[in-house]
Amino acid sequence: MIQRSLITIMIVACVTVRGLHAEDLNCLTEAERAASKLYAHLQVEAYDALGRRSEVYEQLKTPEQIQAYQQRLRRFMTKQLGGFPERTPLNAKSVGTIQTDGYLIEKVIFDSQPHHRITANLYLPKANRPVPAVAVSSGHSRTGKTADYNQRFGIMMARHGMAALCFDPIGQGERSQILTAEGEPQHHGTTTEHFLIGVGSTLVGRNTARYRVWDAMRAIDFLASRSEIDATKIGFTGCSGGGTLTSYVMALDDRVACAAPACYLTTFRRLIETIGPQDAEQNIFGQVAFGLDHPDYVLMRAPRPTLISSTTDDFFDIGGAWNNYRQAKRIYGKLGFPERVDLVEMEGTHGVKPQNLATIGHWFQRWLLGRDEPVAVTELSTLPASDLLCTSSGQVLTEFTDELSVFDLNAAHESVLAKSRTQLWQKNDRVKMQALIRERIGVRPNSELKPPKFEDVSRIKRENYHIDKLILRTDSGIPLPGLTFHPPSPVDDAYVYLHEDGKHGDSEPNGPIENLISEGYAVVTVDLRGQGETGSGQRDATLTDWKTYYLSYLLGKSLVGLRVEDALAAADFVAFYQKKKDAPRKVHLVGVGHAGIVALHAAALNPERFASVTLRKTPRSWASVVRLKSPVGQLDSTVHGVLEVYDLPDLVRLAGADKVRFED
Repeated sequence: MIQRSLITIMIVACVTVRGLHAEDLNCLTEAERAASKLYAHLQVEAYDALGRRSEVYEQLKTPEQIQAYQQRLRRFMTKQLGGFPERTPLNAKSVGTIQTDGYLIEKVIFDSQPHHRITANLYLPKANRPVPAVAVSSGHSRTGKTADYNQRFGIMMARHGMAALCFDPIGQGERSQILTAEGEPQHHGTTTEHFLIGVGSTLVGRNTARYRVWDAMRAIDFLASRSEIDATKIGFTGCSGGGTLTSYVMALDDRVACAAPACYLTTFRRLIETIGPQDAEQNIFGQVAFGLDHPDYVLMRAPRPTLISSTTDDFFDIGGAWNNYRQAKRIYGKLGFPERVDLVEMEGTHGVKPQNLATIGHWFQRWLLGRDEPVAVTELSTLPASDLLCTSSGQVLTEFTDELSVFDLNAAHESVLAKSRTQLWQKNDRVKMQALIRERIGVRPNSELKPPKFEDVSRIKRENYHIDKLILRTDSGIPLPGLTFHPPSPVDDAYVYLHEDGKHGDSEPNGPIENLISEGYAVVTVDLRGQGETGSGQRDATLTDWKTYYLSYLLGKSLVGLRVEDALAAADFVAFYQKKKDAPRKVHLVGVGHAGIVALHAAALNPERFASVTLRKTPRSWASVVRLKSPVGQLDSTVHGVLEVYDLPDLVRLAGADKVRFED
């Protein structure tokens, strides 16, 4: 038996210690590593949840059952998005017009919320009476409303007697939310902005989609306010990210009389099996666990006319799109209107092909104009993007001194939550608050956490000390590969060392862990779930491992909560290894980077276990993260709606302010 006294916990791929290429710090076999990936375990949970949802779907037999199903999903979806703000004046103004052959393009700006503006192009056909109108949501194009395919949507509608409103989403076009000092978009990828918006939104119980859906509803408000528009005949369409928004809005807003989401709708099973979860707005907290699948966006609006536009080789799987359509066709049939749902598939990759566009035009013409005539595939010439801009500076944040970004709106909401948090903590004792924290992050009571089982693996010799490789097995089903850094004559106290880079973060020669060893302490590190040997290997500095994060998010789980249970298991092992139950050793806890958030939770929920807590390069508060204008690297340590209940300083008080030390 190899003697050990403590385990340092750290998070990162387990390959070799930097500078020591002969060392192999992997603890699992290749086969066990493949079977122990957190993402794969979450996939199984997702498939089980989707299976339960399918059983519920099969029980929908009558119009009354279908209506109750629709209402239940709508309530859930609205709540999970974070609800919607008060409807305030649009303050719309026209800032320019472009006269073209047969239609006019009006450049407009209106308020989504006070001091939070939408830039848009309104395509108006020549007509002597109010006409139907189609709102067009952009996909993830930096140029937003002025992208060629968005212009073609507008032109197609205008040429066939309908108005169209192409508007900029947040993070795109003239509505970038993160700018450089020169006033240019800081992130070229628009999904990156949406992810970063999602950090603060998640912390305050909102979602990036909450802002986008409200923008879309305000776009409908704008169309309805125009005398040229027949407000009873509103359509909605968009491709890719615009297809996502179309799916959401058509499900939630009854004013959408006709819809055509393009290159998005599939099923969650096929999405998770193929490309995995996508950006922040495309994942609603707990929706898979609740039973809200992609087909439900269509089912929630049944029997209003809906066309699914797809391409054969899209990364949004075509097999899932047809499954989606089949589910919708059955429900529409049970409601007596099977003709009101259809699917168009054209060969090609992601995007709206010419025949897709013509079919979408035909669909709106049929249901909004009452004219069921073929729409030919035609070449549509577009204008230079610069001609269609609504601001002189190119960005609303630089054009208007009073403009509020989504970061500002989230920060304002956090200030409201801070007051309610104070009242909550004044009203409840520490035991109650610990229970609320456990509930929010999904951590079981200490009495339900079983001690981990321990396995020796092998030993690595270093100068003046050795490293024992080990595996801790908990009831999660995912092993915790670990390392014990063992001095020749260890003192009784020991360290658990959590690092955002995993079990060999800070483990290099002459590094922080060696400093502890030189003082006579044994140090234990582990790969927390989803890190190191059980991680996906896709973690990056800006967004962290967002696919694993969002798969857990879809299941209503937080990575923080999963990892806190791992941290407590490691601490339990260190405290009682070769010790009597009534005489555990003193455990000191170190958390580095965002693993510090895990460490702080562990100490707050079981303060008796830890003699000291040292946090390095760890945020002091989540409220400060909400106020960051570009919260890079923060995503996978966020918890949905956490600031409704507590912030990190509250955890410091629970752990014992005299025991917690921050080292920046």
